[in-house]
Amino acid sequence: MDPILVISLVVGFYMAWNIGANDVANSFGTSVGSKAITLKQAILIAAIFEFAGAVLVGSQVTRTISKGIVDISFFTPENGVTIQNFIYGMLISLVAAGLWLQIATQLGWPVSTSHSIVGAVVGFGLAIGGGMFVKWNNLANIALSWLISPIFGAVVAFFIFKMIEHFILEKKDPEAQARKIVPYLVGMTIFILVLSIIFEALKNLKLGVPPLMAIPLALGLALISVVIIHQMLRKRVLLGSDPLDRVENIFKSLQIMTACYVAFAHGANDVANAIGPLAGVMAAREFGTIAAESPVPFWLLILGGVGIVVGVATLGYKVISTIGSKLTEVTPTRGFSAEFATATTVLIASEMGMPISTTHTIVGAVIGVALGRGLGALNLRAVGEIFSSWIVTIPFTGALSFGLYVLCDYFIF
Repeated sequence: MDPILVISLVVGFYMAWNIGANDVANSFGTSVGSKAITLKQAILIAAIFEFAGAVLVGSQVTRTISKGIVDISFFTPENGVTIQNFIYGMLISLVAAGLWLQIATQLGWPVSTSHSIVGAVVGFGLAIGGGMFVKWNNLANIALSWLISPIFGAVVAFFIFKMIEHFILEKKDPEAQARKIVPYLVGMTIFILVLSIIFEALKNLKLGVPPLMAIPLALGLALISVVIIHQMLRKRVLLGSDPLDRVENIFKSLQIMTACYVAFAHGANDVANAIGPLAGVMAAREFGTIAAESPVPFWLLILGGVGIVVGVATLGYKVISTIGSKLTEVTPTRGFSAEFATATTVLIASEMGMPISTTHTIVGAVIGVALGRGLGALNLRAVGEIFSSWIVTIPFTGALSFGLYVLCDYFIF
């Protein structure tokens, strides 16, 4: 068997493993923190939905180089770039990004996997051809998401939680209010999730639905869910030791539902961070050309999905702990506010073409929920550590990739 292919598969699996280990907290950190589900349940459910998203809805054609951050047109023999240079550079980029994600996971830092691979590819581009290879405008837009993602997430989550607090939790009979209002919150959630699946997940399968059809469909399903949940809550005896406890229990199901969607969407979209460069390597090896986009065999999606699941199962608990308990105390109402804000922010920003990071968004959303209770509810030390890790991500992976490529070029290539 081709040794380069074997090395490529191992490196791609390693990257997918670290994606699962770090990014799973995006979907289930708040659910575990609020005790809506246990850690073991979260790992099992996350594994199922991450794998399903990666395999069933993962893109069958992916960018060779994440976010188009390096100009593929410069990868020519005239510029001193051979097929071998490209292959080794992609593999080194995956190693550098994977190493950073592993370090961050061990420290419990939720970082962006997209930013990790982007930084690594920039480092490789600088090592192989200098600044002319890098699309600096694209890099600036990606860096802008450091601000856009957490701020949007925080603002949306803050207002959702304050709305729940004002209309339900602070009322004399919060249980009665919850029975009236929760069905509409379910409807809002269904509306956002259906649109997200149509516009984001199905897009990878080239099954996009026009907005004029998608919006009425999502609205119709939302209205049906409002009627069903209203009937269920009217007849159902709620569990809990007191009215507030019973209200929180209602939100557990909502929180888990949104978390399942975020896991599914994450698997569908972020598996490309592992298999995109890998698909590019395989195409270059087989056809002897460097392409901006490469076809993704179904078995490669399975490899990425399995790698994500292994990462979830082995090290996912570390970042889950950070999201679920270290930033602030999370309850089901707060967790739902953060998860719903994340899904909404990612949908709106994606449709507007704005750079967005799911990791940064969920962290910002949890911070926004905490600020809804006052600054004292927030662990500022943990926030500082996370923000520092975000700032370091692109420079660190870039420097590591640059250094590894230069060393390998000198001693091996």
